[in-house]
Order: sequence, then C-alpha cells, then structure tokens
Amino acid sequence: MQQEQAEVIALQGLAWLATNEELCPIFLGASGGSVDDLRERATDPAFQAAVLEFITMDDAWVVAFCDSIGLGYDQPLRARYALPGAESVHWT
Repeated sequence: MQQEQAEVIALQGLAWLATNEELCPIFLGASGGSVDDLRERATDPAFQAAVLEFITMDDAWVVAFCDSIGLGYDQPLRARYALPGAESVHWT
C-alpha cells in the first residue's frame, strides 16, 4: 500500500473515531490528546499511525470501522504499516 492511500484510510479512521462517543474519549485518554489535537494533527503521519494503531487494537473496532466505509478488514493494519514508525514494530 502506498503512503497516500494509507493516509486516506487513517483520515477516515480519525473521522470515524471522532464521531464515536464511546471510543473517542478512550483514544484521547490513551494518547494524552485533546479534541483540538484531532484537528491540528490530522495530517501528521505519525498521528495518523497512532489512530490506526488504536483502531487495530480490537477486532470489533476494526470490523465496525471497516463496515462503516466498506473497507476490507485487513486494510487498517496494512495502512498502519505504510505509515512512518512501522519499521520499529518487532514481532518477537
């Protein structure tokens, strides 16, 4: 996946997350961010990666997000790997 496509998926994930009354506060608490940060950092690839990492923490969240925009269930994780910082993920 190209980084541009990954960024689009991340922005879609951010929009989905921002409108989710249950998950948005959890994301903000986990990230230490604010609602203003959602707007200000939306185009930051590192922040986009954090959004996708959060969504992919739970299969139910992946399914809900993907179903809401007609995306394959593997796409959020593929998008995460196309954004900066994925090279530091080690599966050991």
